[in-house]
Amino acid sequence: MSRSTLPRIRLAEATIDADDLRSLAEWLAGNPWLTMGELTRRFERRWAEWLGVRHAVYVNSGSSANLLAYAALDLSGRLRNRKVVVPAVSWATTVAPAFQLGFEPIACDADERTFGLDPDHLESICRQHEPAAVVLVHVLGVPAAMETIQELQDRYGFVLFEDSCAATGSRYDGRRVGTFGAISTFSFYFGHHISTIEGGMVCTDDEALWELLLQLRSHGWANELPPARAKELADAHGIAPFNRRFTFYVPGFNVRPTDLGAYLGLRQMEKIDAVVAARIRNHRRYAERLGRTGTLAIQSNARAEISSISFAALASTPSHRERIARALSDAGIETRPLGGGNMTRQPFWRARLHSVTLPMADRIHDTAFHLPNHPGLTADDIDFVCDTVLGVEAE
Repeated sequence: MSRSTLPRIRLAEATIDADDLRSLAEWLAGNPWLTMGELTRRFERRWAEWLGVRHAVYVNSGSSANLLAYAALDLSGRLRNRKVVVPAVSWATTVAPAFQLGFEPIACDADERTFGLDPDHLESICRQHEPAAVVLVHVLGVPAAMETIQELQDRYGFVLFEDSCAATGSRYDGRRVGTFGAISTFSFYFGHHISTIEGGMVCTDDEALWELLLQLRSHGWANELPPARAKELADAHGIAPFNRRFTFYVPGFNVRPTDLGAYLGLRQMEKIDAVVAARIRNHRRYAERLGRTGTLAIQSNARAEISSISFAALASTPSHRERIARALSDAGIETRPLGGGNMTRQPFWRARLHSVTLPMADRIHDTAFHLPNHPGLTADDIDFVCDTVLGVEAE
């Protein structure tokens, strides 16, 4: 079979397989509880144990997870001002809650190696603005420069929020990402490391933040809190026993998941380690093939084990990227830009704040492209993708 007749190589493939669907159908035939219930709590406990945190709160999407993380920090009373550093290279709903909840977002440029926060620019922002919080994204699964960022946290006293939505299973110095910050988020969307159709998780070791997350997820009431804590709140506010289940302590949302999603999540946890191992293996092969060329720049972090959601590279110029994209498309290989690129160039940002000069974020915006990484890829698939990319000459 010639390469031209091979099936299309997609950026992402479903992680919910036929066995998962058969098991789900059998479960549904028993007329189970479908809305948020005991399976949700089991999935939360399983995820927290796997990640290595005390608490996990399952929600209906990774974007909702980010929204709740912002809201919990906002209500926690531990932010000294409304200034929050956000990564210019990120995702729309990593940044949007800062606007929606009335924060003052300050964009940080990207690091030329990890594409995450640039520590030098972050330090400059900290000196000038003294932000209360810093939002960090492990871009496409490549861990940020955590040692330097933690040193800055110690020096400037900001609260750290990790968006790990594309980084399930990645490690920095042997430690899983999503365990460094006061709060972290993950996504279980189609094609991510594991999937619950839609879904996300907010994680923390902090008891007070966990209680806020439980309330914020469900309207602002205390029904999901441990009973003793719910009673303590009701007593403190003088709430009559008959009214307690319908008392709202914080301005909440309804971003609850379903037990149907949690059922799938528990199934996915049975194979998560194999999925992570495959993504790490694939990422290494891409890095070995594409890291040797002088015409492409790739993400890297020598201290990290990278379980990426896609492999990203930078072309030499925007026109070089266009020709690479065309060659990939002609070969039946999906590609795309790196998320939304520089968020400060997106219309929602420009409608609210002035443009800023962010050289590395602009370079990523103009020249970055994704390559497929999922467990279904073979070594030959990755070599075919790499050969296609390397076959396009730079200017």
